[in-house]
Amino acid sequence: MRMITLAAAGAALLITGAANAQAPTAPPPASKPEAPATVPQSPGAAPAIKSVSVVDLDELPAETKDQINQLLATRTADQLERLRKAIDGAPDAKSALEAKGFTSRDILIAQIDDKGELTIVAKKAG
Repeated sequence: MRMITLAAAGAALLITGAANAQAPTAPPPASKPEAPATVPQSPGAAPAIKSVSVVDLDELPAETKDQINQLLATRTADQLERLRKAIDGAPDAKSALEAKGFTSRDILIAQIDDKGELTIVAKKAG
């Protein structure tokens, strides 16, 4: 299993990526019907989700668990709830969680890389 490097921005990237993936494209201006109907991405926007990996926290090396626990100690309940709602709003991510026996309630952290590979770390609630 490859090492997962987690960053505090991972949750924000996921939320941004899920919002961008769900955002409709803007209609072309009425004065220029030949203009393409696209929305330019901002430089800091996360890529669309192309693949999803779900990892159980208990399967990670101790060092990685420690990094995740340190990050979780700095997160607010609101941040975690926004992350969980973003995952619920991303059908591919939600399906991947369910396939591993998890729900959004079990999510601890998520990160999306430049290639659109989303990694979700979860642990059974309870």
